[in-house]
Amino acid sequence: MNNLLILTGPTGIGKTELSLKIADKYNCEIISADSMQIYKKLNIGTDKIDLNKINIPHHLIDIVDPDEDFTVSDFQKKSKDLIMEISKKKKLPFIVGGTGLYINSIIYNLNFQEVTKDEEYRKYLEALYEEKGLNYLYHKLYDLDPTLAITMDKNNKNRIIRALEILKFGDKKETSKFREENNDYNLLFLGLNMDRNALYKRINNRVDTMIDSGLVEEVKNLLDMGYSDSSNAFKAIGYKEIISYLKGNITLTESIELIKKNSRNYAKRQITWFKRDNRIIWFDKNDINLENKIFNLIGDKFGNI
Repeated sequence: MNNLLILTGPTGIGKTELSLKIADKYNCEIISADSMQIYKKLNIGTDKIDLNKINIPHHLIDIVDPDEDFTVSDFQKKSKDLIMEISKKKKLPFIVGGTGLYINSIIYNLNFQEVTKDEEYRKYLEALYEEKGLNYLYHKLYDLDPTLAITMDKNNKNRIIRALEILKFGDKKETSKFREENNDYNLLFLGLNMDRNALYKRINNRVDTMIDSGLVEEVKNLLDMGYSDSSNAFKAIGYKEIISYLKGNITLTESIELIKKNSRNYAKRQITWFKRDNRIIWFDKNDINLENKIFNLIGDKFGNI
C-alpha cells in the first residue's frame, strides 16, 4: 500500500507556502490538484508558482494549452500513475490543491460510468435543453460545480447532461459506487482553514496583487496570441472578468470587484465541499504552532521517508 499525503483548503489560504516546507522536510514530490494551474501561460491569475525558483519536483502544472481539454478522468489517471512512480523512488506523493473533484477522484473510487442513469431526470434535462438551450444547462452545471464545469466542452450536450446526473446522484453511496472510499493508500488528508473574514481579506489582497502584477496584460497577451475568449481556460475566475472588461462590458474597477466577489464565493463553496469528508484533519492557518503540529502528524503517520 502506497503512502499518500494530501493538503487542501480554500483558495488564497496559503497552501503553496506550507506545502513547500512539508515537501522539503519529508522528501515529497508534489502533484498539483488545481484545475487551472494545468494550463500553460496562465500564470498571474492562477497564482502559479515559479518552478524555476524551487528544487522540489512538481507535477501537473503547465501541461496543456489554454484551448485544450483536460478532464477529471485525465487527472485521475495521471495522478494514480504519478503516485506509483513517486512511491517507487521511495519518496512521498503529496497532492496539493483545492479542486475538490480532482482530489475525490483519487481518494474515492470514482467511476463515472457506474453512476446510475435516471431516465426521468434525463428527460427533465432534455426538456430544459429544448426549452432554454445548451447554454442554460452549462450555467446550471457551473452554478453547481464550477471546477467541474470548466473541464467540460460547453458545446457537448451529452457530457453536460451526464455531469449533471453525476452531481445529482453521485453522492448517494447506497445507490451508486460513485463515492466508494478508495482504501488503496495509506492516507493522511490535511486541511487548512481560518476565520472567514480573515480569509476574505487575504483573497481581496491577493486579487489586488494580481492586478498590480499585470493580470490585465496577461489576458491581453493571451488573446493576442489567438486564443479564443471561449476557451475553457478563460472560464477561470480572474480571466473571465478581465475579458468582460476588455470587451467593454464593465469597467476595470467593476471587474476587480467581481473577481474578489467570485473568489470569495468560490472559497466558500470549497470549504462546504471538503467539510463533507470526515477523513480531513483540519488546522487553523493562523495557529502559531501550525507547522510543528503538521510535521509531528506526518512523522507519526509515515515515519522517516
